[in-house]
Amino acid sequence: MSQPNAAPPVVVKIGGSTLGGNDTSLQDLVALHRAGRAVVVVHGGGNVISEWMRRQNLAPNFVNGLRVTDAPSLEIVVAVLGGLVNKELAALLQNLGALTIGISGMDGCLLQARVAKPELGYVGEIDRVNPAPVQAILAAGFIPLVSPIAVDVTDGSEHAGQPLNVNGDTAAGALAHALEAERVIFLTDVAGVMDNGGRVIPRLDARSAASLRAAGVARGGMLPKLDACLAAIAGRAGASAHIIDGREPGALMQCVNGQATGTRITA
Repeated sequence: MSQPNAAPPVVVKIGGSTLGGNDTSLQDLVALHRAGRAVVVVHGGGNVISEWMRRQNLAPNFVNGLRVTDAPSLEIVVAVLGGLVNKELAALLQNLGALTIGISGMDGCLLQARVAKPELGYVGEIDRVNPAPVQAILAAGFIPLVSPIAVDVTDGSEHAGQPLNVNGDTAAGALAHALEAERVIFLTDVAGVMDNGGRVIPRLDARSAASLRAAGVARGGMLPKLDACLAAIAGRAGASAHIIDGREPGALMQCVNGQATGTRITA
């Protein structure tokens, strides 16, 4: 087991769309851990959730990249993210040689949230992050593997203390900010943030990223990613956020080592 490292961690967001084929994301995570880097992983699982919803004759519905989550959908979200996907990824990482502890954002009140918009159902807007559970896992020399399920902290709500669905990108950005992470890296199924001509924008500062979002150049699933990047680096000189193509072999390792890939966003 690698020894705990006092250096700021790297937060990595992975999703089902970037795992498989020729990617080396999990191998890169294990290599970083073995090298003594503090690595925190936040995972999604939207495709698996949608598949299980269809099995229950529930139609997936999204608004601005966020999944509309009613009560039956929430049960599937919690079961899939907190159980199936989290434990499958933990098993894969451990089989590759990195001891991993999988938790949800509910554990230890890691991610505390309120209902974002009633029309989205049980979707949380993160109100506060308690990084202590992740810090304890890092200090013990393990890789924390976090599923984006938050606990509802709305006072007086009949749903208080119960789970809320949180977008994985949003969770990664909030956690990176709370941990004062060196960088947060989003592994996606696109080459980076694109301009109107379909070309990757290699560098953005916070102001230009916000302008890009406001102009409607970024849309759909890229919206929560850009928002998460801006949240992660807000007020933190020297911090960076990266949106890269996780399907490419060695993409994660190249990004951590400072090689230009995808889109880099700084404060």
